[in-house]
Amino acid sequence: MTAPKPGFSQLRLEGVTRRFGSQNALSDLDLTIEAGEFIALLGPSGCGKSTALNCLAGLLPLTGGSIWQDERRIDVLPPERRGFGMVFQSYALFPHMSVRANVAFGLRMRRLPKQEIRRRTDEAIRLVRLEEHVDKLPGQLSGGQQQRVAIARAVVLEPSLVLMDEPLSNLDAKLRLEMRTEIRRLHQSLGLTTVYVTHDQEEALSLADRLVVLRAGAVQQIGSPQELHTRPANWHVADFMGYRNLWPMRVQAAQAGEITVEADGLRLVGDPVGQIAAGDQVVAAVRPEDVRVDDPHATTNTVPAEIEVVEYQGRELAAEARNDAGLRVHVRTDKRIAPGDRVTLSIDPRRLLVFPSDSVERPAAGLADAAEPGTLREPRLVP
Repeated sequence: MTAPKPGFSQLRLEGVTRRFGSQNALSDLDLTIEAGEFIALLGPSGCGKSTALNCLAGLLPLTGGSIWQDERRIDVLPPERRGFGMVFQSYALFPHMSVRANVAFGLRMRRLPKQEIRRRTDEAIRLVRLEEHVDKLPGQLSGGQQQRVAIARAVVLEPSLVLMDEPLSNLDAKLRLEMRTEIRRLHQSLGLTTVYVTHDQEEALSLADRLVVLRAGAVQQIGSPQELHTRPANWHVADFMGYRNLWPMRVQAAQAGEITVEADGLRLVGDPVGQIAAGDQVVAAVRPEDVRVDDPHATTNTVPAEIEVVEYQGRELAAEARNDAGLRVHVRTDKRIAPGDRVTLSIDPRRLLVFPSDSVERPAAGLADAAEPGTLREPRLVP
């Protein structure tokens, strides 16, 4: 199968907006996609990522903005005239058709010559490694095999753009890993341009050239996997990218490249992200794997704590500890620890990111009144 012709050098979304009544599901999305890129739209349920994909596919009309392939405006075109392939979460296979018939369906609708249909269908089936299953019905296939059929049906059309809406969410963990590799292999070998929707940050990091993190319909950050992993733009992105430790604190001192924050007598030094001044309320964030346990060389950001919960995760343990003031700390470590152990936790100041705090949730109903800023009594952040 020859690599699909890109059909464009750039795809531009300019101020793309979609409202449902008075509710903004997607607000002013600006994004330029280069031909051959793999873009992941990432975020929690309801953030607008599937809405963005459906607007791009033509399944939802725009409320505002426009979509361009180079100098050709396409948001005014019906879905079938955009030339995109789509892979759905539910596979959407015809249950009464064989694998071969499902893959060939779109080509038949285009009334291509029979010989061309057979050649391209055979090649697409070979690419997804289903040669031994061509005559089976979807019901006779595993979930991973059905997803391969759906992908083959999309790429056999040699589309200028492939859209994937959480295609792996119905698969078990082992199949998800296998299919991630297959999707990336196909993207690279065919030179596809791909837009991929997922709520799984690990999946997005492993697949995408660039990530677009959405929250409440608005873009929070666009960047490479490395940029988002190591330098989230705000605490919302950090929360979604695996910074499980998110602590409301108050700035005691701020200087270039270093900031000192405090809550309930705990004082930490971290790396500021954004404009922060002394006295500001902030959110300090660190990944569990960046919290060290009983490091004899640690002299800064040390936190005496007690291990409360331990989960076995192969070579590492995931643990939750609590200090004397009630601060919960999530930890990943290869050290052998057990509930009840007294340990000293430490954090490299370069790994503790400090973000401006735009909102901190009050304690749930039935608890004490909201704690004063700079305290750590059961803090929880607004998602």
